[in-house]
Amino acid sequence: MNRSQIVAIITGAISILLAIAYLIVVQILDYRDMKPAPISQINIPVIIAESNFPNLQLDIIPKV
Repeated sequence: MNRSQIVAIITGAISILLAIAYLIVVQILDYRDMKPAPISQINIPVIIAESNFPNLQLDIIPKV
């Protein structure tokens, strides 16, 4: 075997090992128990707008 074939085999082996390691890490992270944050801990900022037009009624709009 010449040098380029050896480099190709080593590169392929490293690629396969990295792919297997990635799949293992994804499976470990996927098995964790993910719970959503309680609604009481979510802060929703509020925008209060003011107008110079007397007939225009504005509401409080939550910024999402």
